[in-house]
Amino acid sequence: MKIYNSLTKRKEDFAPLEGNKVKMYACGITVSGDAHIGHAYQALIYDIIRKYLEKKGYDVTYARNYTDVDDKIIARSHETGIPADEYAEMMIKKIDAEMRRLEVDDPDIWLRATCTMQGIEDFISRLIEKGHAYPTPEGDVYFAVDSFPGYGKLSGRNLEDARESVRIENEDNKRNPLDFALWKSAKEGEPFWESPWGKGRPGWHIECSAMNMRAFGEQIDIHGGGRDLIFPHHENEIAQTEALTGKPFAKYWIHNGLIKVNGQKMSKSLGNSLLLEDLLDKYSPETIKFALLQTNYRGDINVTDSLFPEAEKHLLSFYKVMEEAVRAGAKLDGECPEIDRAFDAAMDDDFNTAKALADLFGIFRRAAALLREGDVSSANGMLGQVKKTYGLLGLFRTEPAAFAAACEAAHKAAVPEEIAALVKKRAEAKAAKDWAAADALRAEIAAKGWSVKDTKEGPVVEKI
Repeated sequence: MKIYNSLTKRKEDFAPLEGNKVKMYACGITVSGDAHIGHAYQALIYDIIRKYLEKKGYDVTYARNYTDVDDKIIARSHETGIPADEYAEMMIKKIDAEMRRLEVDDPDIWLRATCTMQGIEDFISRLIEKGHAYPTPEGDVYFAVDSFPGYGKLSGRNLEDARESVRIENEDNKRNPLDFALWKSAKEGEPFWESPWGKGRPGWHIECSAMNMRAFGEQIDIHGGGRDLIFPHHENEIAQTEALTGKPFAKYWIHNGLIKVNGQKMSKSLGNSLLLEDLLDKYSPETIKFALLQTNYRGDINVTDSLFPEAEKHLLSFYKVMEEAVRAGAKLDGECPEIDRAFDAAMDDDFNTAKALADLFGIFRRAAALLREGDVSSANGMLGQVKKTYGLLGLFRTEPAAFAAACEAAHKAAVPEEIAALVKKRAEAKAAKDWAAADALRAEIAAKGWSVKDTKEGPVVEKI
């Protein structure tokens, strides 16, 4: 099995540090707002990687964190009037519920920054003792980037490049503009913890290093996260952890791609964030997963208006074959080892879910042909194996007859009654060949923020 290592910039044979034990950590969500599709994608990817490693026989311990103290959380606390700790707890519960709706499993270990404060203080104190960090008279503590010669090895940036791209804070007692905060002195109205340097709270980067140390010790096998975290977050994690231990922090660094919406980077400032809650109200978990996993995890995903409807259409066609097999007497409990071997071959090549999903089209074409020929036994073997093998990706877990009904129910629930009535009137106008009325109704639907597309299965209504 080969994994692309962001640290070495190449695919490498996977070999854990200790026998068949795998220590795996993925950066989780900063709970300053609702979970969006990017959060869902990242959680899905590392859940699948964990499950595939277990399928290969590895003993995996997977840890994931919530960042529950942060500048953005404090800002939201001030906006809402809810204390920061209560706001963070409220959002964690909400996001947990949405991830369970998506059917993404919990990690083996949940970590929180606020539950790791003693470890964070100890980590910082030891860095100061070793000369890699320094406190200021104001009560801040900074990591001295110049003290770690390997700085930049993950992102490939030299210090000058890094200096130009990192946000420079105007701190009089900062020795180097690149030095980053390990401990931030408390400001008025902010939550704080007592420390040897005064009242304050940890910087973002030190939280992950200390949580890793708490869960796994000095070294881990896999560290994952989104590609946007490579610099400065993961670069800083490497610097502070390896400066402390003198050992390589993570053997493999894995980074998933980012989500774009109609070609643009998804961001709150552009107003194009796709909230997970909204997606789950419109599409089944399997549809969302199929749509996202069609792209190899390292590539960016461009969410267009057709991405989820097309994914649903493909799944409906697959489930239709399964339903036909059941009507013909199949129990969908057979085996076809070659399907499992092909799946493993794709996943062994850097978890290539895109190739694994592409294989499904040929599998279902062959199964449909076998049913037409009356070979129910062979079709049962293929489709039973699909259920077993692709269940690892969260697919084909629904009863065939129930999937189409669930999709239809989700769409009806998501589309307001007013829009549904206009769509029905437009369908009636088209049936009467009153094209002018149909076009006028389409325009009225669009003016209210919805689009309607005609398909062989009927009109598909989408929020614009």
